[in-house]
Amino acid sequence: MAEVAAPPAPDAMQDVLSSTPVDAAPVEPEHLSETLYIQNLNEKIKIDVLKSSLRGLFKSYGEVLDVVAHSNLRMRGQAFVSFADPQVAKKAMKEVRGFPLYSKPMQISFARTRSDAVVKSLDAESLEEHKSRRAEHKKTTRYTNPLKQKFRAKRMAAEVDGAAAAPAPKRPNVQMPDEYLPPNKILFLQNLPESVTKDQLLALFSQYPNLHEVRLIPTKKDIAFVEYIDEGSAGVAKDALHNYKLDGENKIKITFARK
Repeated sequence: MAEVAAPPAPDAMQDVLSSTPVDAAPVEPEHLSETLYIQNLNEKIKIDVLKSSLRGLFKSYGEVLDVVAHSNLRMRGQAFVSFADPQVAKKAMKEVRGFPLYSKPMQISFARTRSDAVVKSLDAESLEEHKSRRAEHKKTTRYTNPLKQKFRAKRMAAEVDGAAAAPAPKRPNVQMPDEYLPPNKILFLQNLPESVTKDQLLALFSQYPNLHEVRLIPTKKDIAFVEYIDEGSAGVAKDALHNYKLDGENKIKITFARK
């Protein structure tokens, strides 16, 4: 008769059980969207400046279909940036999340629904239906949305206290960072090697047409101004030479000059 193997001892059985893999909880698929929802934006920045800055920041990742931001109380400090491709949006979110735009690190996530601009670009035939659904949703949640209830309660409390009649404090002017200045024909160069010469800069920037002048600052050797005949030519040179390593080490920072 064949021998029957003895059952494992309790300690051995425990080892077997502890080494047996347990089915992990299913991982939810990542929600992708062409539109990014951005929070924690600086509320002191004017809306048109904020939208221009967001568009300038995100356009390096792909075509920006739309930037939506409002100054009303419910949407203050928030914005939506829409791309044509969700993978482009994913890459932009990964690399830009936490970037301190106007000294406040941005919080970025995917929007829950497609924006009008995305639907218009990718599925124009469904645009009217999309707008109708959004309007209906807005109507049905008008009185049940927790955020709206919170702001309504604050407004009513302010009216009771008489605070609603108090004039709103004037917002201080916040200077736009160099990176988001509008195009013009003069470029501002920073982080230049202190040994740089005018001839070196002339040789570098004359590769691009319509160069007019190069101006070094005697008291500040790491900056300079380069002027072209028109802003289009300046933009071409800026895009081509920004972060160029003139000495093989330090990257030149090139922005449009402040007017």
